[in-house]
This record gives sequence, C-alpha cells and structure tokens, in this order.
Amino acid sequence: MKETLQTRLHKRQLKPVNPVLYWILQRITDVLNLAVKPKFEYKAYPGKCDGPFILISNHASRNDYLFTAPACRPKRLNYVVGYNEFLRFPLSIVLKLANAVPKKNFVSDMYTIKQIMKIIRAGGNVCFMPEGMSSITGMCQPVMPGGGKLLKKLGVPVYYTRISGGYLTFTKHCLDQRNGRTEVLVDQMFTPEELKQLTVEEIEDRMNRLIAHDDYIWNKENQVKFNGKGKMARNLDTLLYMCPECGAMYEMECGDNHMTCKACGMRVDIDDRYNITYDLTAVDSSKEYFREADKLPKLVSDWTILERNKAAETVRKEGFTFSEHVRIGMLPEYRQLVGKATSIICGDGTLSLDKEGLHFRGTAYDKPYEFDLSPSAVPTFGMCTDISRFYTFAAGDFVEFYPDDNDVLRWDHLVEEMHRYCGGKWQNTEYRHNSDQ
Repeated sequence: MKETLQTRLHKRQLKPVNPVLYWILQRITDVLNLAVKPKFEYKAYPGKCDGPFILISNHASRNDYLFTAPACRPKRLNYVVGYNEFLRFPLSIVLKLANAVPKKNFVSDMYTIKQIMKIIRAGGNVCFMPEGMSSITGMCQPVMPGGGKLLKKLGVPVYYTRISGGYLTFTKHCLDQRNGRTEVLVDQMFTPEELKQLTVEEIEDRMNRLIAHDDYIWNKENQVKFNGKGKMARNLDTLLYMCPECGAMYEMECGDNHMTCKACGMRVDIDDRYNITYDLTAVDSSKEYFREADKLPKLVSDWTILERNKAAETVRKEGFTFSEHVRIGMLPEYRQLVGKATSIICGDGTLSLDKEGLHFRGTAYDKPYEFDLSPSAVPTFGMCTDISRFYTFAAGDFVEFYPDDNDVLRWDHLVEEMHRYCGGKWQNTEYRHNSDQ
C-alpha cells in the first residue's frame, strides 16, 4: 500500500543541516535582506558558542528566518516549522533540504522532541519560536507550556533574538511586504548551569520576559515609516473587528488609509508609521456610547486588547455559546498542496464553542464527521498565512476552518479566553504589553 505524505514525513530521521546547502540558503537570505535591512545589536554571540545551542525568538512574522539565521553566523540552524508547511509545494522542498523539524502546533508532539534531541546530540543547533505561531496582532503571545521542560532536558546554552519591526514589515492581516526598518537584539538567555538550577516555571517566566514585545509600542517611540503603498488600512478590519466607539462587531469598512464604522460613523486614519487618529465628527454625540477621542485606543495593539477583554467578558457569561457555519479543509494524503492553498476543502458543518469546549458537527469527504475537544485541549488556533482561516488538530489530524462571516480573530480570542477561564495551562502573563508600559 502506498505510504501517505504524512507517514513519510514522520519516518524522516533528521541531522544537522548540510553546510553547502545552508551556505546557499544564506546567500538567498542576504538578497532578501537588502530590502528589509535588519540591524543587529549583539550582547552575546551565538556564532562563537562552543558546541550545540538553542536559539529562541519572538515570532514576529512569517519570515523570521531573515532575522534569526544571520544572527548566528557562521553557525547553522535547524528550524522547527509548522507541520502543515511540509505539505505545501514548493516550500516543502526547501524545508526538507534544510532538515527543518516538523511540529504539530499547540499539541504534544514526541516526534518533534526526539528529532530536536537527535540534532543537538549530533552537534547541531536548533531554532524554535516558543509562542508557536507568528504574531497576529503585533504583540507576543505567552510561550507555550513545555518549552521550559525541553530546554532543561537539553541542557545546552540558550540564546535569543528579540525582533522589532518584523511584524510591521510582514503583518498578519495583509500579506504585502512593507519595508521600513527592523532591529534584532541578540543575547544569551540561559547557561547550562542555570538550566540545571532553575525550575521549569522559572525558565518559562524568563522566556516570557525576555522575548515580550509589541511592535506598535516600539514604533510609537521610533516613528519608522513603513511603505504600505498608500494602503495602510488594507484588510485591517479583519484585525480590528470591534468598533471601540459603539461596540459594533464587523462593521468597520476599510479605505486605503482609513476605516469607518458603518454603525456609528466613527472614522480612524492610519499613517505610514501606523499612528491612528480618530474623527468623531460624524458620530451623534447624544448617543450614550459617545467618547472623547483621547479615551479611544491609542495603538492598533491597544484596540486588539480591547477586543480580547470583551471576549474574556463574553465567555464568562452564563449559558455562553458561539457557533457558525464553516467549511473545513484537511491535508492531502498523496499529493502536495500548491500555490496559496493550505488545505483541501473537503466538507462543511457547524463549529461551536461553549464551556464544554470546541465542537464540530458536519461532513468531510461526503461522510459524517464530528469531534469534541475540551477547553484544555485547545489553547489557541493556528493560522497558516493571514487572518482568513484557522486550524487545530483533532485526534492528531489537521483541520482548517473557513468561517462564513470571516470572523477569524474573534474565534481566536474566544477560544483562548475560554481555555484560560476553564483553567488551561496556557495563561496570560502579567507583563503583556500595552501602551501604558
């Protein structure tokens, strides 16, 4: 019987990346960085480390190899990459040649751990992003539980990079590249001796503190211009889905450099430094929701925090439930995905969330398909490209959802806050960035 792509993927035994191939990939990185122009600030030098090491970083964007690989030269890195990316042609070819390590995001994956350990034992170096997914909102998410335990078990030096400007160059809501400026801090996070002495909780606390970052706060101070080609508000309504003035959901309408709430008339302008300004002249001041402009979110990330706080309040209400018709996609068995496809759409049904967890009832490949996942099993959703769809793993299988209402980030906020409300391990951190820090 012919082996599936996923079976073949899990049979691969990895080793440090080939030096000749890595040299070629680094020359490609150099060419791409001519436009991005990252500036590196070194407080420690991974490239001078004797023996293997781990590099971790905030996951600023989908192109973080541009900022992490050069930071470690001349040392080579094996990257940990989302499992599903290995089934997308032609990216899959590069990942396999580079001996990247596949990881099923947000679920336990022993194959990944074994391969990381194997590479380290062979003298290689591994880079992974402990948040698990590139930033959706320009802020770091807390590190996923388990990263500290892995570092303690490996017992090798740990370095980190903190990337500033990477998200504003490659936003999640718009796939255009917006060149401006990026800065990369490079430093050591743990020595082997510290890993022996610290508890897992102490390790993960330091990880959270050192990679914590908000690109919008960074640029509030630096005021770097990013070339959005006159369309800074493009698709921004997928990120800023709740009007901060009247509370309406998905009523924001995008222009080139502005958005307008269709429910109350509030207008917000976005410049090429990602500054936002409000125009309330069209809002009826007699309405009880009317606010002064200086009380509205000052940054894009402030706005998303407002949305998250609303989601946290919503899931705590008695009898809460949220449901929607979705199409679903799964990974192919024998033929790789091509182009921008991230799954094969193979069915549809109703996705719902309540205090019992995440539920799906519908069909896949013309057969009944359903699952129930507890809140603890779904800390968040993955997003392969932009904020147009999201995925999780059910019984080990990748399942991607395409909601009818395009309310992806709201789903993400609700499922994360339900996980936290129900006592899940992936809790928020007290040093989550906001503009008052």
